[in-house]
Amino acid sequence: MDISVTGGLIVALGGMLPALAVGLIGAKAMEALGRNPEASGRILPAMLLAMAFAEAIAIYSLILAFTG
Repeated sequence: MDISVTGGLIVALGGMLPALAVGLIGAKAMEALGRNPEASGRILPAMLLAMAFAEAIAIYSLILAFTG
């Protein structure tokens, strides 16, 4: 029973926190684009890269939850 509780916590936290991070990254990028639309060529690639790293953390937590 202990393994299922820890697996559930890993999935819960590993899903919520990266989702929060992706939301904050997107919000700040849209705020930056609203302030300076000409900088979209520099803002969007950095935003996508940061979102990809945040999603990778969620994937790693799923792997840990189901293999442990």
